[in-house]
Amino acid sequence: MKSLLDKVNAKLNAQGGFFKAVSVLVGGTAFAQVIGLICLPILTRIYTPEDYSILGVYIAIVSIFSVISCLRFEIAIPIAKSDFSAKKLLILSIYTNFLISILLFITITLLHSYLVEFAFLAKLENTIYLIPLGVLVAGMYSAFQFWSIRKNNYSDIARSRMMQAISGNSSSILIGYTYQSFLGLMIGQIFNLGGGILKLSLKALQDFKELPKVKRHVLFKTFVEYKNYPKYSTLEALLNTAALQLPIIIIGFFLIGPAVGFLYLAMRILGIPMSLIGSSMGQVYVAQGSKIYERKGDLYNFTIRILKKLFKITLIPFLLLAILSPFLFGFILGEDWGQIGWYISLMVPWYFMHILTSPLSMSLHIVGKQKVALILQGFNLFLRVIVLILVCILNKEIAVFYYLLSGFLFYCIYLFVIVKKVRGD
Repeated sequence: MKSLLDKVNAKLNAQGGFFKAVSVLVGGTAFAQVIGLICLPILTRIYTPEDYSILGVYIAIVSIFSVISCLRFEIAIPIAKSDFSAKKLLILSIYTNFLISILLFITITLLHSYLVEFAFLAKLENTIYLIPLGVLVAGMYSAFQFWSIRKNNYSDIARSRMMQAISGNSSSILIGYTYQSFLGLMIGQIFNLGGGILKLSLKALQDFKELPKVKRHVLFKTFVEYKNYPKYSTLEALLNTAALQLPIIIIGFFLIGPAVGFLYLAMRILGIPMSLIGSSMGQVYVAQGSKIYERKGDLYNFTIRILKKLFKITLIPFLLLAILSPFLFGFILGEDWGQIGWYISLMVPWYFMHILTSPLSMSLHIVGKQKVALILQGFNLFLRVIVLILVCILNKEIAVFYYLLSGFLFYCIYLFVIVKKVRGD
């Protein structure tokens, strides 16, 4: 038995520990997703599709702001040349996250009476103030997570994901069962965004003890040194997230009712393999890929190997999901959710291309092609937001179908560009 374990460990440590790191992250994420799957049939019997429509709009707004709340300094943390530079980037990320969250709170306070006049925001009422809180905890978690990636503390990230799943789902069930209010879904989402921050932050503080203290004037120099991240990557990330999340808000604006709830929950279900495999491999890809590129290694072949592995892992599960979804999910989630299976089946091509592309998307930053990434996300926004608005105005009945089709087309183009640029074309 010991010999077998040694062989397994040796295999996982191959290729710079890539697959060992992935296995740790996938293990933690898998646990979190199992908890989510177990709780989902309970949650869908407590909350209605209309409740999930409200949650979908809330998450869309939080996602758009949280992805830029650190001005993207956090994604430079694993790539920084020294731990001291990475420490400065982490502190800079936390400062900007606090500032943007406070500005968002002030803006909502000043415009509250105007905002709640919109039908798709009216149901939020005073819970609209949970938006800046969600942005704050999401930004904090992201910053400390990237520090943990730099330090190869993948087990800490895995444990934090377990904590997110347990605290988020349990609070949603408890509040929903006790108070019969959609507020439970929103509180649960905040725990789901920020669970594990304490553990990751305490670990980072321990690491900081071995590094020099950071003075304020040094942070300004760091800001200037890494100015391309807020200059290009922030806009790129905003365009990318807006292209994904704004359609939820747009569809919620034009199609008031359960449609957004079906769409949101279908995206959440299909996001399980994305978070289980895609994001875990993506986080390790950026750490390993940046080292390969720094050492003048063959990043193209490394990228193609990862792409092939992703294809082999995901093809059959996605095919089965496309075929079986219309017959399974209405039974599993309850009679109110009968339509969701068809949503999932139609979304499979989009999410299949998404899971192949997203883990490799950071390659454009590794090879210094931030402008290319920005142009791609601008095209994404046009295809999936601007055109969607026109579709909703002309024929809102096909809005959801167009949104799904545009997602598939964009990720096909995105993957093609990634492969060309990593190859050096």
